[in-house]
Amino acid sequence: MKPADKDEAAGAAGERIAKRIARAGIASRRDAEDMIAQGRVSVDGKTIKSPALNVTDANVITVDGQKLPAAERTRLWRYHKPAGLIVSNRDPEGRQTIFDTLPPSMPRVISVGRLDYNSEGLLLLTNDGALARKLELPSTGWTRRYRVRVHGAVNERALAELERGIRVDGVQYGPIKARLDRAQRSNAWLTLALEEGKNREIRKVMDWLGIPVSRLIRIGYGPFALGDLQPLDIAEVPTHSLEGAVDSEAASKRQAGWAKPKPRKLAPHKKAQKNRRPSR
Repeated sequence: MKPADKDEAAGAAGERIAKRIARAGIASRRDAEDMIAQGRVSVDGKTIKSPALNVTDANVITVDGQKLPAAERTRLWRYHKPAGLIVSNRDPEGRQTIFDTLPPSMPRVISVGRLDYNSEGLLLLTNDGALARKLELPSTGWTRRYRVRVHGAVNERALAELERGIRVDGVQYGPIKARLDRAQRSNAWLTLALEEGKNREIRKVMDWLGIPVSRLIRIGYGPFALGDLQPLDIAEVPTHSLEGAVDSEAASKRQAGWAKPKPRKLAPHKKAQKNRRPSR
């Protein structure tokens, strides 16, 4: 079923009111639930106080007295996150977020998973919360691929053992495919592939091996690759590519998760430049 067909099916069968508000780009589902609790949402002229309500296209929904706009078609973007940006809508410390760098013409989007403050590379953005959740699930089977620079002597036997899974500080991590690409003096570059990606997983596992990470770049997420995107660049995934990737069970099996990557020139490690806009 294509994303557009799924939207039509949802409209016929009904979906939670908070999800419908999120799909219209007004707010996240959590924020929509808060708006409902504050009495800011009405359905067919009646103010509701609980998000436990299904709505269809036949319902008239208003938020703060304004009719809810129609939900956009499902869209997905590839974004090159530089180090020095937070993947969050708000940061208590006032640091710049990825959303501060997006073009003004972009609709409201959410990230598919996260990259930590010091990590770089491919981040997927979408206007569809349901799609984001689906792509994040380990059961989807999409491999996350990384190029990682570590400091210290690499034990290739220890790297091979990671494919069996490993427990670090009481946390069980799933299989990690790790390959030594090259070693230079006290540094080495690795290629890693994993299907889950717990919080700071690669950094914690490499620390446990005694080879701390000095640079971490995500180069692929399922069938989508960082490619030639430069830091802060963003590019929309064509609809036909999105449909094929999401709908085809074979798509996750076809991904070049462990193929030897083509050599690509890596940009110097720099902090994000404030207020810089990406090319379109």
